[in-house]
Amino acid sequence: MRKKFIAGNWKMHKGGKEAIEIAKNVKEGIQDDKVDVMIAPPFTAIPDVGRTLEGGFVKLGAQNMHFEEQGAFTGEISPFFLLDFGVKFVILGHSERRKIFGEVDDLIAKKTAAALTFNLTPIVCVGETLSEREEGKTFDVIERELNTIIPLIDKKKIVFAYEPIWAIGTGKVATPETAVEVHKFIRGKLGDIGQDIRILYGGSVKPENAESLLKEEEIDGALVGGASLNPESFLSIISTARSV
Repeated sequence: MRKKFIAGNWKMHKGGKEAIEIAKNVKEGIQDDKVDVMIAPPFTAIPDVGRTLEGGFVKLGAQNMHFEEQGAFTGEISPFFLLDFGVKFVILGHSERRKIFGEVDDLIAKKTAAALTFNLTPIVCVGETLSEREEGKTFDVIERELNTIIPLIDKKKIVFAYEPIWAIGTGKVATPETAVEVHKFIRGKLGDIGQDIRILYGGSVKPENAESLLKEEEIDGALVGGASLNPESFLSIISTARSV
């Protein structure tokens, strides 16, 4: 059985004392590793949050990274920089990176390859827009986004996150049936190794809807946005993952 994984993406929120306080509360609320837990703060908060999480069961993540080790890439973050602060996971291909910053499939594949090379676990996001879903293109979009990643997988560690773009920060949530359908499609495309790879659901996950999603065998956890900024809400989702 695949171990449940709850990942928190703080996006461009929280820094300084606020970030430390949230991390401290989450760390203190988790006393074992029955469920894998990660939080990805903004880059500037990674050092403080990393120190706060030391000695606990919560892993440190990053929200993005560049595919090169170093060079003339103004404003970018090297995998080396992340490793320096004990980062274990990196979110790649988030819908906001694709939509707002124009990241394309080939670029996300380069970043994924670099993450695997540096022993960082990539959480690769895939998902369709509302118009693509309404036009019946969901599986076409998912397959296109997967095609550049699948050749990299081999037996390396990797996590996928299905995040329907129409459910990101909108309050809308894919029904468990809809999410399961896409998760099964992704797993099928991964072939034999698909049974070993975790696929998370992301899209307005909250304590109120977590159980209906996480109790599904195909859903291996959640990529949580806004609710991860509130320790009580985030810990509630983690508790639900433990119970199912």
